[in-house]
Amino acid sequence: MTEDLFHLTAPWADRLNAETRELDAAGAFPHDKWKALRETGLLRTHFDPEFGGAGRSLTETMRALEGLGHTSNDAGLSFSASTQIVSVGVPLQRFGNQQQKERYLPGIMSGESITAHAITERSGGSDALNLATAARRDGDHYVVDGDKMFITNAPVADLFLLYVRTGRPGPFGLTTLLVEAGTPGLTVGPAMDKIGLRTSPIGTLAFDGLRVPVAQRVGQEGAGFLVLDHVMKREVLFGFSITLGEMTRRLEQTIAFARERRQFGQAIGSYQGVSHRIADMKMRVETARKWLTDTGAKVERNEDAALDLAATKTIVSEANLQTALDAVQIHGGRGVLTEYGIERDLRNSVAGTIYSGTSEIQRNRIATLLGL
Repeated sequence: MTEDLFHLTAPWADRLNAETRELDAAGAFPHDKWKALRETGLLRTHFDPEFGGAGRSLTETMRALEGLGHTSNDAGLSFSASTQIVSVGVPLQRFGNQQQKERYLPGIMSGESITAHAITERSGGSDALNLATAARRDGDHYVVDGDKMFITNAPVADLFLLYVRTGRPGPFGLTTLLVEAGTPGLTVGPAMDKIGLRTSPIGTLAFDGLRVPVAQRVGQEGAGFLVLDHVMKREVLFGFSITLGEMTRRLEQTIAFARERRQFGQAIGSYQGVSHRIADMKMRVETARKWLTDTGAKVERNEDAALDLAATKTIVSEANLQTALDAVQIHGGRGVLTEYGIERDLRNSVAGTIYSGTSEIQRNRIATLLGL
């Protein structure tokens, strides 16, 4: 029987949860907690044993990440961990050559090298087939000019995967390039302040005559859309598996509070207005679990899961936001105080309906796939 990885990170709970409120308030990347995360072995879960990985399947990795969301109350740290796995490691494992894998995968899996992928631009995010950032061939190098924004992990990253345009707009015009921090022509902006996930830094990248060796290309020229499609499936499944763990923990905390908190001589959970809200939270959690489980299995079987992924992303992100609102309401005054962490859950949940394709974009995709 395969080991359940849900509790993989549980022994490190105290270290992963240390000073979350203070770090969130400061908007600071939690370097000490990143060290603890590295020790858990989570970052190795999905990668080939040949390079030091654990060789676990997609759905097993989803379960481990769900466990992280349940264990850690630092959603920013968890978000950066998911980005670490999918941004460079996942595409390298699938499309990289042997030399690239040997050079970069060990550091990615150990967490010593923090990674980010650069897709979104000022002119748009979801319209990835029409990127403005261009790379022209100059001998055995590409020369890149342009910029990117909203790049998770950018201010602390050691290695980037750039999505650039090397041809006409469309599915055959994208190429992916590996770029190390500190490369001349690459400027990384400071961390940008934001409503939630504050311990996961995002920033801008600017490219001014950035020269990237052709040997740093991942996959063939013009195959960037294939890389993007492979990565985004896992970004949704891995990132929102963490969300499922966070929702489950929030539900457990809310049930415990509703049993203990008393008003007018009885536990507030005995009042129908509260109990029904908690029942709705439970249904949302289990609906999210079913969609993630079924869609993950479908992707693992290499079946067409385009509609399933769009629906899963929408359902889980919106369920997370609503259960966070429910938890704040049930906790009353405690729900709005930073001391208790419930309001932080709400702030962290807002961005889930935006990143990895907004809810509106996902509904457009579903409608298109239905022939509308």
